[in-house]
Amino acid sequence: MPIKDSELILNADGSIYHLNLKPENIANTIIFVGDQYRVEKVSKHFDSIEFKTQKREFKTHTGYYKNKRISVISTGIGPDNIDIVLNELDALVNIDLKTKMPKESFTSLNIIRIGTSGSLQNNIPVDSFLLSSYGLDLNGMLHSYQIKSISEPEIEDAFIQQTNWSPLKARPIAIKNSEVLEKKLKSKSTYSGLTATAGGFYGPQGRILRLPLEDNALNSKMDAFNFNGVCITNLEMETSAIYGLSKLLGHHAVSLNAIIANRANGTFSKNASKVIEDLIIYTLNKIVK
Repeated sequence: MPIKDSELILNADGSIYHLNLKPENIANTIIFVGDQYRVEKVSKHFDSIEFKTQKREFKTHTGYYKNKRISVISTGIGPDNIDIVLNELDALVNIDLKTKMPKESFTSLNIIRIGTSGSLQNNIPVDSFLLSSYGLDLNGMLHSYQIKSISEPEIEDAFIQQTNWSPLKARPIAIKNSEVLEKKLKSKSTYSGLTATAGGFYGPQGRILRLPLEDNALNSKMDAFNFNGVCITNLEMETSAIYGLSKLLGHHAVSLNAIIANRANGTFSKNASKVIEDLIIYTLNKIVK
């Protein structure tokens, strides 16, 4: 049965609805950035750019870096945007957009996130690189899917117990990264750990402006979390969604962060833009190595 038009929406030119892309517009290796203005900061290093488009916050450049075809796409902020981007990218490579039928041959994408974050641990300094071994989903988006096959219940149960996680909230979900991409991108220059993914910037990350929090102590509990030596290294808004949907759809994903702040000791990078630039160059060279 073809997928209904209301479920797989295309633009008048045949491109997929939100991303404004056709299958031929993307490479099998894709870099995710949150900020649309960071797309050029990656693609400026390409030897050539063959395609550009933008719709809303979703900007795409596809080109070549040292003979490797790479796409860079801005996802915007949050797990809801990742839900759009990953499902539409998968549709581009694994669904025939003309017949709206799944393809017989499967294509697996390599997805690398380049982001910024603040460290929660004293031993991860500003201006360092962090590779997320796990994503810890605290926002609940992934519960819309059948996630039993990708979750890590031992980590989840430990987190729930150690933080006294409210049963009124969605159950946290821990998801491992792609070991294939981790091996390719990890080095002595990278720290690793568990990245928590919140569903918002203020209350969900423990920030108080005018609204009281459900649990004022949650951030300190997260800082102290430890499961067999695995600690929560940073808190952001995309990694667990990228890991979860990639695993469910059969793609490889890894998340890299430029650490520009350290909440544990109150420090902030004196040159955050350089740290981001260094991580971009590091990632591109690791991809083509």
